[in-house]
Parts: sequence; structure tokens; C-alpha cells
Amino acid sequence: MLSGFTLVRNAVQLNFPIGAAIASVLEVCDEVVVNVGRSDDETRHLVAGIGDSRIRIIDSEWDLSKGDDMLALETQRAMDACRGTWGIYIQADEVLHERGATILKQRVAEWDRDERVEGMLVDYLHFYGGFDRVATNRQWYRREVRCVRLGRDIRPYQGAQGFRVGPDHRKIRARPTGAQMFHYGWARPARTMREKLEVTKRMYPWATERLDRELKRGTLKWIPLVRPFAGAHPAAARDWIAANAHEPPPAIEPARFEPAHLRLYFSDWIERLTGARVFEFRNYDVV
Repeated sequence: MLSGFTLVRNAVQLNFPIGAAIASVLEVCDEVVVNVGRSDDETRHLVAGIGDSRIRIIDSEWDLSKGDDMLALETQRAMDACRGTWGIYIQADEVLHERGATILKQRVAEWDRDERVEGMLVDYLHFYGGFDRVATNRQWYRREVRCVRLGRDIRPYQGAQGFRVGPDHRKIRARPTGAQMFHYGWARPARTMREKLEVTKRMYPWATERLDRELKRGTLKWIPLVRPFAGAHPAAARDWIAANAHEPPPAIEPARFEPAHLRLYFSDWIERLTGARVFEFRNYDVV
């Protein structure tokens, strides 16, 4: 049995593509567990309205003051409720491409008996400032674990970006798959991005001063190596993208070069030349 799991809160207010996220894993999952935090909008109604009997909702109360720990705890709550032997994890601002969903299901069947494999990697496209451009510098992770064995003391780690194993937080042993995950968190309309910053202030009060500066600036920070995207978005995401087409995307501040950017350009040159991303942080060990 293959499960999917996710968590979401205030999806309407924050314009998360949660319907598309869930639909993208329903392509291949026998169930999808959705941890719905008590919201200030119609998030629960939105999730229940998908109307698929494979969806199971967990109602919960999130303690935003715990920051990253809260995200890990609530992800664990959804993960623990899964009944499958493998689980596909998807965040509320991510959509798995349909080809990638099929790849993950095939790899689960192929690698299930290989005990070395505890997780599977997906490749990321990080959209930034709109649906037609992606952030590519090495400060943005290019791969992450999004399919894991369940019931093996594998747990979400540090804000649930990835997973670790056991109380000592050993890196999970994972294998690349070539499946693609589309991350839309920084592509949502400008209005939504302001709401995102306000929520972030509640989760990370120590960063209030920096976040207030970002709110005052009113634009996304300019970053090196944002490139155009001309490919096809996942089928599950296209209606959500079309619905946002009438709203202005978040503006990006004017380009400004800093000496620290040199290492990003150099790393990109090495990667394009050799395929290796130097100094890359990995939440996992490749097997």
C-alpha cells in the first residue's frame, strides 16, 4: 500500500495549491492523509470538497510559536497516521509532476526489497517571482527526499524539509529517481507573499526585524541565477496557475551585484561544466 501525506493551514488565505498538491499524489496513492490545522478560512472545507474517499483528514491545533519544531511535529502526525509501507510526502506549496508520480510508484515496487533504500529523491524546480522563472543557484536545494519507508523510525527533520533516522538523526539513505517536484511557494501573487511574511513573523519572532524590512520593501529580494522556464507545468497545477493569472506576481527588486555572489556564479559554472554541485548541503546519503 502506498500512502501520501501532507499538512496545511490557512490554504485559502495564503493561496496554497493544496488541491493540486493532493491531486498530484492521488495519481498513484491508495490513501492521502491530510493534517489540517485549525484555520481562519475555509481550508478544511476546501480539502474535504475534493471529494475523494482516499483522503483522510486529521484535525489538529498547531502551536506556531514552536517554529520549525511545529512543522516537524505536525508532519510526523500525518506520517504516523499512514497505513502504507511507503509514503509520498508533499508540502502545501508543492505539486508532483504526473510523470514523477508514476516514477515513484514504479521505484517503490522495484526497490522495496532493497533494505539499503530508506527514501527516494525528487528533483526540484523552485519558481521565483512568477510561474515562468526558476531559482537555480546552489542556495536552493536541487533534490530532497519525498518518498520514505514508513514504520522505520524515519522522522521529519528541521522544519520537515527532509527526513532523518532514529534519535541520533542519522542521514536517511536515499536514491535518485528523476521525478520532478514543482515548488510554487515564491511564485504566488504579491498579496499572498505579504500574508506569508506576516505568518512567518509569528513562527519566528526572533526574525521580526528582518521580516519587517522585507514587508516595507514590498518586493522579493533579487538573487543571482534566476532563469526562464519554458516547460510544462504539472497537469494538476494548471487550473490553479490559470486562476492566479489575473493577479500581479511578486515584483523582484532591481538587480544588484555583491561580491558574495561570485561563489554562486563560480559554483554554477562548475555544475554546468561537470554536473557536480560543489559545497552542496544534503539531508541524505545517496545509495
